[in-house]
Order: sequence, then C-alpha cells, then structure tokens
Amino acid sequence: MRKCLECAEEIRGRSDKKFCGDYCRNSYNNQLNRNPNNYARRINHILRKNRRILAELNPHGKTKVHRDRLFEKGFNFNYFTNQYITKSGNDYHFIYDYGYLELENDMFALVYRSDYVK
Repeated sequence: MRKCLECAEEIRGRSDKKFCGDYCRNSYNNQLNRNPNNYARRINHILRKNRRILAELNPHGKTKVHRDRLFEKGFNFNYFTNQYITKSGNDYHFIYDYGYLELENDMFALVYRSDYVK
C-alpha cells in the first residue's frame, strides 16, 4: 500500500503516483520551496525599499543628502545590485538604476542612470 507524501493517506490510481491529490502535491512542494523563497523575497523587499528611498530623495536625477536622512528613511547600505568604479576611482553603489556615492562629512551624492537597461 502506497501512502501520500503529504498526508500519509492511502493512494489510489497509477503506480507512480506520490500524492493523493492536487492539494497535497501543492502543499508538499510549497513546503519544500518555502525557505529559499522567503530568503529571496526578503532580499528583494530590501532592494525595492532602498530603490524607493533613493528615488524619493532624488526626484531630479542628481542631489546630495546626509547619511542621517537615508537612515531615517530605513535605507540599508548592505544591499545593492551593482557597483561602478569610475576612472578617477569613485565607487558608486547602485540599486538598479539609482545610485549613491559616499562623499566627505557623511554626505552622499545620489544619481540616476537612465541607460541602466537597454
């Protein structure tokens, strides 16, 4: 007698069947994928929030803000999508199309790169 991998009920039907129905199959697979999906979902949430903060503070494409202003909004400096180092050695961190460059005295230059994806 074969048993459902999710609910342990007896399985009827094909000999290679693993679940008693669609509900159990979906529940089993959702449980398997829960942890990796939650991790990716959490990181994507942080990236979206960071981008939203930069877009809000930089409506005209280029501006300067103090570090405290970014922290007040909940910006997380540990998460960004890519870095761009200029020929002069400036290290820009980007969250998709919005970026920032650390300046002196806890100031940051915020920039928008319209040619991010072509």
